[in-house]
Amino acid sequence: MSETRDSRTLPEGPARLSTRDADFNQRLDALLDWESVSSVEVQQRVDEILQGVRSRGDEALLEYTRRFDRLDAPDMTALTLETARLRQAFEGLEQTEREALATAERRIRDYHHRQRSDSWSWRDEDGTLLGQQVTPLDRVGVYVPGGKAAYPSSVLMNVVPARVAGVAEIVMVVPTPDGVINELVLAAAHVAGVDRVVTVGGAQAVAALAYGTESVPRVDKIVGPGNIYVATAKRAVFGLVGIDMIAGPSEILIVSDGGTDPDWLAMDLFSQAEHDEDAQSILISWDRAHLDAVEASMARLLPTMERRDIIAASLGRRGALIEVASEAEAIELANRVAPEHLELSVETPEAMVGQIRHAGAIFMGRYTAEVLGDYCAGPNHVLPTSGSARFSSPLGVQDFQKRSSLIQCSPKGASRLGRVASVLARGESLTAHARSAENRIGEDED
Repeated sequence: MSETRDSRTLPEGPARLSTRDADFNQRLDALLDWESVSSVEVQQRVDEILQGVRSRGDEALLEYTRRFDRLDAPDMTALTLETARLRQAFEGLEQTEREALATAERRIRDYHHRQRSDSWSWRDEDGTLLGQQVTPLDRVGVYVPGGKAAYPSSVLMNVVPARVAGVAEIVMVVPTPDGVINELVLAAAHVAGVDRVVTVGGAQAVAALAYGTESVPRVDKIVGPGNIYVATAKRAVFGLVGIDMIAGPSEILIVSDGGTDPDWLAMDLFSQAEHDEDAQSILISWDRAHLDAVEASMARLLPTMERRDIIAASLGRRGALIEVASEAEAIELANRVAPEHLELSVETPEAMVGQIRHAGAIFMGRYTAEVLGDYCAGPNHVLPTSGSARFSSPLGVQDFQKRSSLIQCSPKGASRLGRVASVLARGESLTAHARSAENRIGEDED
């Protein structure tokens, strides 16, 4: 039996687990456990903020901005940035930054163009037209974190597929604590095609997008990451507007056959752990010596990291190096975890990928670092977390499109379908349904 450590009590490194351990299943379940539901206190504060914005509009937004972001704006005009300001931010960047944003936007746009759905229809043997009409949403709100966190990549990933889908208007909200504006985020908004930016954040920004205020238009859907207050507010307004998902902490799971440089894998694990203390980084291998080598690389490289305290806390709380008996067992375990990001760091990932049923994004081969997907590979980095890859998918163009069914009956089709509908409706004791169908049954119909 391999030596293991308790991942929740030892902060110095990830837990060492083995599927041969008698308590492996219980320890893995504890490691994966994540509850994203808000506390009662958070829920109450969010409810108060939502009600405040719903009843008082801009007045409440200005009040909450003063309270939470320490920014005393005289009116909403001071918190609203139009396209000229976004263009100015882009033009003020270094050339390398402009080129990086443009390259990332182009790759993301090209990828998502292939996701577009078009309307379609056909006529059956009776001449009845059946089909589907695909239309974009009218207006979308994009939440982008602010303050110390600056995520221009999040702007691109949320806005570009909406634009590809044909959304007519995109409103971005981003908090600017103490009035500090991140120029790279505004530049990304320009490149992606945002129509206006409102510099408010938190639950109050979600409320403004969901209900509308004198200055912020009501949207049809809200997308984008945020803290627990933002997530709680998005859950509360769902139904009134659409939302993308309630996301948990970032996750990476790596399956390695032992042939990848241990330093590479250590940094891949760090790349997710540095997000926050609740992020999860897991490595699976059937090569114990390889796991030992990666663990040694992590110990050696951690002191060199700027965010080493966050990385250490994340690895100590939710990280793991797991020894399995075989490649087949590694695949089975990967499907059980259903990770947000899955790296298949093996010699022939093509032979393995077809057996993966549950993962938000799959990165194939030794040279495909997950971080490339975060920024510029092309596929969306807004992915299902906390095991929800079992039933949900990455954000995409389809999330910004609606589908309406089309039905146009010919006289013959109405007569034939009417007979079927009449029988079923009367079987449900819905007489008006039956008679509505029967009105269109022709006398000459067999």
